[in-house]
Amino acid sequence: MVRIALKVEYHGAPFAGWQRQADQPSVQGAIEDALAKLEPRAHTIAAAGRTDAGVHGLAQVAHCDLEKDWAPFRLSEALNFHLKPLPVSIVDAAVVDDDWHARFSAVERRYLFRILMRRAPSAHQAGLVWQINHELDVDAMQAGANQMLGLHDFTTFRSSICQAASPVKTLDELRVERVETLWGPEVHFHVRARSFLHNQVRSFVGTLERVGAGAWEPDDVGKALAAQDRAACGPVCPPQGLYLAGVGYPDDPFTKD
Repeated sequence: MVRIALKVEYHGAPFAGWQRQADQPSVQGAIEDALAKLEPRAHTIAAAGRTDAGVHGLAQVAHCDLEKDWAPFRLSEALNFHLKPLPVSIVDAAVVDDDWHARFSAVERRYLFRILMRRAPSAHQAGLVWQINHELDVDAMQAGANQMLGLHDFTTFRSSICQAASPVKTLDELRVERVETLWGPEVHFHVRARSFLHNQVRSFVGTLERVGAGAWEPDDVGKALAAQDRAACGPVCPPQGLYLAGVGYPDDPFTKD
């Protein structure tokens, strides 16, 4: 058996999330079905993170175990052929050690969230951004975001169905920036940590949007965090603006010599 790491890009709209489900389409299921076309048997792949329904992947990482000694490029080409017409793409592949694991070997996850600020409906970005019709104060949002950096109990920003053993996490980055695009001004949230709680990023963004809109003061974010109470959280924003943007490893398997 040979273990191969896969870098995966996908549009989350048609799927019920990353994780394979018996009665709904999933990204994991689509890739496992494609693998079965190449090696006819049951396949189980593991990923760095499980994205929810509607969430996108720019650089999700997964691994698979194959009997044949596949050349990584040939495998990616074959998988992409069998994944058509689904919006899932294998953008890179690499042979890794047998004990390498897409989830457990990872040392950080990076997420991007996009808010488009314009009144007219977007013809091209629909389903790829959270669109709002008002301006946001980026400086105020950054002031609120700074209060969540570091090691904290993030109970307030954790889904009630989160299965993580502890709400204590270290947030390494929560950077807010305004970006001018061809379709209008956007606010981008760059979020980085070793691991995340369920709905943590969407809870951050929904809360910070209230700060940017003037409904909350930046210090209200710190008060909500200190409350350690889910009821203190702002609204949870919709999933379509969220992207798993990258996964970090001590030795990046996709780095070419």
